Amino acid sequence: MKVLIMGIAGGLGRQLAVSLLQAGHDVTGIDRRSWGDAPKGIELHEVDLRKRGAEDVFRKKRPDCVVHMATVTSLTDPGEAHYRINLGGTRAVFEHAATYGVGHVVFVGRHTFYGAAADSPLYHLEEEPPMALESFPELSDLVAADLLASTALWRQPTQTTTVLRMVYTLGPSRMGTLASFLRGTRVPLVMGYDPLFQFLYEADAVAALKLSIEKRPRGVFNVAGPAPVPLSTIATQTGRKTLPMPEALLTRLSGRFGFPRLPRGVLEHLKFPVVVDPKAFVAATGFKAEVDEVETLRRYRAL
Repeated sequence: MKVLIMGIAGGLGRQLAVSLLQAGHDVTGIDRRSWGDAPKGIELHEVDLRKRGAEDVFRKKRPDCVVHMATVTSLTDPGEAHYRINLGGTRAVFEHAATYGVGHVVFVGRHTFYGAAADSPLYHLEEEPPMALESFPELSDLVAADLLASTALWRQPTQTTTVLRMVYTLGPSRMGTLASFLRGTRVPLVMGYDPLFQFLYEADAVAALKLSIEKRPRGVFNVAGPAPVPLSTIATQTGRKTLPMPEALLTRLSGRFGFPRLPRGVLEHLKFPVVVDPKAFVAATGFKAEVDEVETLRRYRAL
């Protein structure tokens, strides 16, 4: 199968590409970033997916499956550029897929789509709308990209569209939102709160992506594995110390004195959990995480 990966130079993108190559697939990638030591057999195009060069890749390769994981969060790519990348890039991917007859598109979104709020349900289901955007406008572009991808389910009836809302990941790449919380030796907490975080070991996340490519489930799916864990436990089990403080003080210290710069809405995620129900994805693909939460945290601490 010819697989085209958007965002191939990211932590998960690289691991997915290697796994697909080993399984005998023809792997091509598009990314603005370089991957200097990419394994032989992986074709990399260092272009912006919104530019003509990206369309040329679609036209020449005619992939059977496209995996779009080239979105960014405001935590890892602050500024206005992320809006153009997320929404403009997603639009370009689906337009090129329709133009060049791609049979299957996998959009890799995030479980934070649902938003963190005091009145959130215990487990989010796929049919629920996004909430709490008024408290975290930085998520609006990711939500818009997710919704745009979801419309392909009816706009492109001859194409199989798989929209994945994946929980945080932890692993050797040390990349991602949860890894950014754990970057320092101290993890700030909002005093009086200890939210549950869901996460997957990176190898399990790659396994879920491979199953999506192979099983071709049509629809929107939450992707999760081990049971959710309190943020304080994640911090201590990975060798960090927690630093609870009043919300007003944490807001003032954001980006100063060694504290991470946190967008205003991130504080809601430090107060309220976003926990998803992954049963539909399990039923569609048979996915089962191989690494539990205890072992994931142990391995991350050992990195």
